[in-house]
Parts: sequence; structure tokens; C-alpha cells
Amino acid sequence: MSKGRIYNFSAGPSMMPLPVLEKAAAEMTNYGGSGMSVMEMSHRSKYYDDIINGAQDVLRRVYNIPDNYRILFMQGGATMQFSAVPLNLMVTGKADYAITGNFARNAYKEAKKFGDIHIAATSEADNFTWVPTPDQLDVRPDADYFYICANNTIFGTEWHYDPNTGDVPVVADMSSNILSKPVDISKYGMIYAGAQKNMGPAGMAVVIIREDLMGHYRENMPVLLDYQLMADKNSMYNTPPTYSIYMMKLVTEWVEQMGGLEAMAKNADIRSSMLYDYLDSTDFYKGAAQKASRSRMNVTFRTGDDDLDKKFIQESIDAGMTNLKGHRLVGGMRASIYNAMPIEGVEYLIDFMKKFEKNNK
Repeated sequence: MSKGRIYNFSAGPSMMPLPVLEKAAAEMTNYGGSGMSVMEMSHRSKYYDDIINGAQDVLRRVYNIPDNYRILFMQGGATMQFSAVPLNLMVTGKADYAITGNFARNAYKEAKKFGDIHIAATSEADNFTWVPTPDQLDVRPDADYFYICANNTIFGTEWHYDPNTGDVPVVADMSSNILSKPVDISKYGMIYAGAQKNMGPAGMAVVIIREDLMGHYRENMPVLLDYQLMADKNSMYNTPPTYSIYMMKLVTEWVEQMGGLEAMAKNADIRSSMLYDYLDSTDFYKGAAQKASRSRMNVTFRTGDDDLDKKFIQESIDAGMTNLKGHRLVGGMRASIYNAMPIEGVEYLIDFMKKFEKNNK
């Protein structure tokens, strides 16, 4: 990596595109001739009005978001949406959840506080190593929505299809694969994502929601969780996470400049295929996720020896890489290879893995 940077395989907060960081640095003390940093300016100013509206505009262009969907910028990250989703979308009091990882499980537990929550599918008995196929989904036709976590960061699995649930809206937590591939937004009632994995720094969640799903007011609705209010106030009922929105705008503009979501998907396929092809070629490392469910964003693997895994992690740090330690629920190693990770970074990792295998067999 140039300029003393290292290959950062963190699952989040994660590596960001260098051109984005450089642009933000150039504008740090004087944004657009304002004489102020974005962090200093009023969210009610004309300068910031252009930033927040520009962030919505570029995201709408990149995803080709239909006109009947609204874009919201909300604080609390993805975890706050675990509460906001059932509070806003449960009208009859029923919702169905697919539990394919830790965050989907946490969302399910939170939703149970507010209504009748049915498990439509779960891979928990197999330590979340797979994602259900369409014929494994048990979605109630009278559910208010069906909930998935589109990419399971901890366990390294990903949904590779859009669930077809008829009239039941699909809600997807896309925190760790947002901006990584084209998505037909019209197939979802709502998509949301914590920004810190593939969209910018930590501090907010982006919500893309169909207009007819908003406005189901309940008297006990916390004011900052009300989607309709946030839409009516252009995400500025209170002071929004101003710098996070600005950075998300820069990241999305970079995606657009680099060829859009098609280009991001092509590079994601290249990076993940390289790494999985190597894992499949050796018996020294074992992949954690089942092949049909493997994530393009988070590659989980281990040697099978805890001491050897620890040695791998330490030597990877010495070699100029970081954050390859797997989550405690899985162990081993995890390489998060989001949009900002150059293909050369994956090549560097594979070369290290080959040398480590040779030296430790």
C-alpha cells in the first residue's frame, strides 16, 4: 500500500477508498470555500443542505431507486433499526424473520418485544454456516414483513437471491454488502445499512423505504425512530450525523466514478473467487461457510489448530496486514474484502497464506 498504509481486513469500521480519504482531507478545514469544516457548519446552512441532498441524489442514481421510495439518514447504526423496523412496520402485530447469523438473531430478539415474531428459517443449529434456499422459507402470508440480514459478517455467508414473498414486504439489513452489487430496490419494502462497513465511517444507518410502509403512527413511538417524521423533516428533525452523511456522499460518488455497482460487483467476484479458489485448493485451511452460501464480503477460515491460528494472526500483522482475527463466535480468521480493498490486497494475503502454509505444515 502507498503512503505507509497497510492492508486493513477489518469487518467494520473498515477500510475506505484512499481517494475519498484524500478528498475529505483536502476539504477538512475549508469545505467548498465556506471557511469551515463540514464538522463545524450548521446543518441548517445552505452548504450543508447541498451535502445532504447531494448524498440522497447520488445514492438514488447509483441504485436507480424508484420515486416511491424515501432515503433516510438515522443515528444509532444498524442496531437501532432492530427496534425501528417492528415499531414502524408491524401493523397487525406479525412479522417473520430468517435467522442466519448473530445480527439477524439480535434483530429477532428485539422484534419479539413488539409483536408475534415467527422464525421463517434458521441455520443456528449448524452455527450459521448456510443461508436458506427459497423452498426452505416459511413465510406467513399475513405477516407485515419478512426480515433478512443479507450478508452475515461474522459467519461469512450471504444471500445470493432476492426472496420472493408475494405481498409480504421484504426488509433487508444490507450493512455489510451495501454498494457491492446492483439491487432491484422494488423487490424490497425496505433496505437499511449501518454505514461503517462499505459506505463510510461509523455513526449512522441509511434507510431506503417504500413510502406506503411509513406513517403507521403509534403513541409509544420514540420520536427519533419514526420513519414518517424523519422523511417529513428530510432526516433533520434533530442534528443529523453530519460528517458521516458527508463521507457517505463521497464514498457513493467514488462508486459512481469507478463504474457504479456493476463494477463493484465485478471486483467483489474477482476478490472473493481468488481467495475461495485458493482455500479450495489446499487442505491446510478450512473454510467456515458452506460453498453455496459463501459471502463475497467476509471470508471466514481456520487452520483447525487454535495455536496455529494465533500464530497466523500475529505474523499477518508483522507482514503489514491487520484485523484478520475471526470473531469469537467463529474463531479462526476472517478477511473482510469490501469495495475499498484493492485486488492487490487479496493477492498479498494469498501469497502470505501460501508462505505460512509452507512454513507450518
